Amino acid sequence: MKRPKIILLLAILFPVLTACDGDDFSSRISEARSDLFYAQTDEFSVTFSCVTREQPHLSDGIVGEKQSLVEISLRDFSSADGYRIFFSYGETEGGGETSFHTVKNEYYYEQSVKEFPTSTVDLRIECGEHVREITATSVKNENTLSIEGALEKMLEQRDEALIPFTEDGELHAEFYVRLLRREKNYYYVAIVGKNGNTHSFLLDGESGEILAEREHPSV
Repeated sequence: MKRPKIILLLAILFPVLTACDGDDFSSRISEARSDLFYAQTDEFSVTFSCVTREQPHLSDGIVGEKQSLVEISLRDFSSADGYRIFFSYGETEGGGETSFHTVKNEYYYEQSVKEFPTSTVDLRIECGEHVREITATSVKNENTLSIEGALEKMLEQRDEALIPFTEDGELHAEFYVRLLRREKNYYYVAIVGKNGNTHSFLLDGESGEILAEREHPSV
């Protein structure tokens, strides 16, 4: 009784999967958080994120021109009033005054860059006359999947999730792939359609196993 459904599924997906190999799917990634660098003192914790994102950032199923950014978030433990953050790695350096995000309760700084760090980032944190210099270290290890690897693992397990985003054998969607860190590494992978409809997945950061998924209709 299940065979007609399987045949129908293959008929719908075949044009998409044959027209789009792994590289083509990767080219549809409009936002990627490829690495996270972390450091903590008794006064604050700092997360340095490596992000490639389309500009302007629109959830419309279309991949626009992308830009490389570093995003720095600082969570304060001591109720200090304002921070300046400076960073350096290789020949790249930058930094400046942070903004405060009330909802996230953290200080934030963003800057475009030409390349990302590989293993560590040197940080200089200024709060008034108080200065701290620390080194942030990547949360990734030799077993952590790449951005492309995480997307591939999701599609291997749930390629039928592409069906609602497919018309006449053509995929009308973009992908968000973000490295996450809690007690271990995870990946958030989302399929975003032209109307803002989203089907998202939480993956183990090393095995790529899907741990949870959720569909978000556009509003």
